[in-house]
Amino acid sequence: MKSPNPKAFACVLLFLILADGKTTFTETKSDEAWEILRVNVNEKATEKRVQAIRVLGLLLGDSQALEIAQKAVQDEKPEVRAAAASTLGELHARSSIALLHKLLSDIEPSVVLAAASALIKFKDPAAYEAYYEFLTGERKTGAGLIAEQMKTLKDPKKMAQLGVEQGIGFIPFAGIGLSAFQTLRVDDVSPIRAAAAKILADDTDPESARALVKATSDKSWLVKTAALEAVAKRGDPQLLDEILPAMKDDNTSVRCTAAATVIRLSTLAAAKAAKEKSTGANAK
Repeated sequence: MKSPNPKAFACVLLFLILADGKTTFTETKSDEAWEILRVNVNEKATEKRVQAIRVLGLLLGDSQALEIAQKAVQDEKPEVRAAAASTLGELHARSSIALLHKLLSDIEPSVVLAAASALIKFKDPAAYEAYYEFLTGERKTGAGLIAEQMKTLKDPKKMAQLGVEQGIGFIPFAGIGLSAFQTLRVDDVSPIRAAAAKILADDTDPESARALVKATSDKSWLVKTAALEAVAKRGDPQLLDEILPAMKDDNTSVRCTAAATVIRLSTLAAAKAAKEKSTGANAK
């Protein structure tokens, strides 16, 4: 039997030592990173806790990150609770849905908004309920926002502050464009309501459809534009006649969005009529 080559054996041994060392180094760095997060999660400074909780959303599938975020929903500071809600949404864990439902009853609207945004990822009806109330300032039938939250919806200054401090962090402004950010000023609550309108595009409740149609004649061009876009995405031809007046709006964004919405709904109406005609002909 041929004896092993001493040089080859030494190379294999060296490789195993280096590989083990690399693994140990990686594990050490990971432990160090987790320690940084744990320290900041337990900091007295609210902003440090917020930052540590927010970045946990990057750790999709990590049970430790999920556990920390779920615990953070009980934090005494609303900023931390809101960050925890947003993170739970990013982590896509269905085990967090019950916790997010509880946050919809939080006394702070910023937390409710964050929880609703997270629940949207699960197409949860309770999220649409919250966005409906942020758009209209009113409740649907059944349970809704609590009294303190409703006060905020009726207070322009508080809503504006909510938009500046919390809104951009987790409300989807993407489709509205740069002008939405320019509109976000201390005396204007429209960006939050506009974002709420966009979310309601996916809500199948007829009550939301009526709220969106009403919003197409809102005082704010931003809300009107968002509502029209939502109506277009809903794709309900029955709403066509009700949004026609928006094509005569003084604002270019509203007119153009209304025009595109009319085209889309008209096309869908024509396709529906053709299908019904074809079905009727085949039945004879």
